Amino acid sequence: MAVVEEIPNVADDVEAQEVAAARKEKITAFGVPLGTALGLLLLWEAGVTLFGVPTYIAPAPSDVAVAFVEKFPILMQNFWPTLFESVAGFAVGNIAAILIAVAFVHSRHVERAFFPIAVFINTIPILAIAPILVLIFGPGITAKVVIAALICFFPTLVNMVRGLQSVSDQALELARILSASRSEVFWKMRLPSSLPFLFSALKISATTSVIGAIVGEWVGADLGLGALIIESTFNFNSPLLYATVFMSSGLSVAMFAAVSIAERLVVRW
Repeated sequence: MAVVEEIPNVADDVEAQEVAAARKEKITAFGVPLGTALGLLLLWEAGVTLFGVPTYIAPAPSDVAVAFVEKFPILMQNFWPTLFESVAGFAVGNIAAILIAVAFVHSRHVERAFFPIAVFINTIPILAIAPILVLIFGPGITAKVVIAALICFFPTLVNMVRGLQSVSDQALELARILSASRSEVFWKMRLPSSLPFLFSALKISATTSVIGAIVGEWVGADLGLGALIIESTFNFNSPLLYATVFMSSGLSVAMFAAVSIAERLVVRW
């Protein structure tokens, strides 16, 4: 009877150890990056103070924090246009890439005709094509959305084509034997197999869409984080410049996190 009574206690101890290990792993996963970031900020603060670096060259993190608080209304006023351009460009570029990838997979002739053109467009530096798009669409939001869409387009196109084509030949042969239609093969085989590839591309696009919007604002805009970066640079307002850069980075991280959450909800295998 004594041996029988000890078994539940051992099981409870093992379960408690597993829970503690999982909790420790979560704390480590968040604590190590946070501690590293705080350490770098402290090192930055100490270096600027110790070597007497002028504020207009490299402001201390405390100066950036003060600028962020004092200029928060201006930062938010410029944040919303960049957010809209980034999200709209992300949506337009990725939807276009997905639709064209589906056309490529279902028609080899279409792929051979248009894939080289997509590669050629992707080889053009975004800083070179941005002024052309601003001339075509004007200095409004449309040009920034198109620039953000272009920078998102090619990674998603390549990954989506690869994902749609990743279905094994044996599975396709089985579908043919079972008389599955082309739409059934697409929805039940090709699309599910492409989702991991698609979300890998979307994570890249989530960050590059912000870059595209900011580049468009550099070329010509009155509002936006890109325009504020240019203005702060010309005015030698380094604390505001750094605060704007950090806000742009925060937007990229937020979009990346949103795609990651969507991936966990959609891709469950």
